[in-house]
Amino acid sequence: MTSGRLHLLEPAPFGRIMPAMVTPMTSDGSVDFEASQRLAKQLVADGADGLLVNGTTGESPVTHMEEKVDLVRAVKEAVAVPVVSGAGSNDTIHSVRMAEQTQEAGADAVLVVAPYYSRPSQEGIFRHFEAVNESVDKPIIIYDVPGRTGVHIQLETYRRLAELDHVTAVKDATGDIAGAVRKRMETGLTWYSGDDGLFLPFLSVGAVGIISVIAHGAASPMQQLAQAFDRGDIRQAQELAVRLAPLVEAINGAGFQGVMAKALLQVRGLLEDTTMRLPNVGPGPQELERARRGLEAAQLL
Repeated sequence: MTSGRLHLLEPAPFGRIMPAMVTPMTSDGSVDFEASQRLAKQLVADGADGLLVNGTTGESPVTHMEEKVDLVRAVKEAVAVPVVSGAGSNDTIHSVRMAEQTQEAGADAVLVVAPYYSRPSQEGIFRHFEAVNESVDKPIIIYDVPGRTGVHIQLETYRRLAELDHVTAVKDATGDIAGAVRKRMETGLTWYSGDDGLFLPFLSVGAVGIISVIAHGAASPMQQLAQAFDRGDIRQAQELAVRLAPLVEAINGAGFQGVMAKALLQVRGLLEDTTMRLPNVGPGPQELERARRGLEAAQLL
């Protein structure tokens, strides 16, 4: 509370609007670090106050350790906002190494996804995060996305994870708004929405911000939405959420967000080359037109 003004949102330690940044590449599939720096600067100019690199939208499954480390260094050099690096794997040792090396490169926090595909027990999930916790000095953000990982982090596991020294926040892409209330309240962890379409509902249950795909083109109105909610102007926040809904559907509806994020950036004139590494295929005319229609419907083009 300052100057008697109402504030509904708690501080957002890694930024309130955090684009899950794509990784620009050249036509031969090499990471384009100069383009990454330009993009990072533009996203911050748009209104982003934090950035996530080396996430799924940034093609983390197909970029290599040295590239991840160099990308953190490049983006940290370019911007003054918090830079979080993905360090997730279903191989715990590999996740530990990524966390160690990206924090050494300057990452302000690491995002660690629940170990996917192998579907470990709750004890296995806990020990995975515990191993990362023991290897880092920077904050850990848990990434809970059962639609991609095939595992659900249960409430009791959240309680245990919250006791680890460096676990401080959660990127919640479960779609479970009711469950988020109890998890957040019982653990004291900082909550971020991991779903563009649920940004406003998650704010209403205590989230402080969002790690977003559509923020590649909508950081400013998303900041406005958060500010409206913060001062208690729920009607304006709702109106902004409705305005952004066509873009949410355009970018997220098909399920391959990284492809559509690069399409969005090319439509905006911010990404000349949309090359991606297999198994993703860069956007074609259909994806570009879908992104264009979404931006136009959201009054962003």
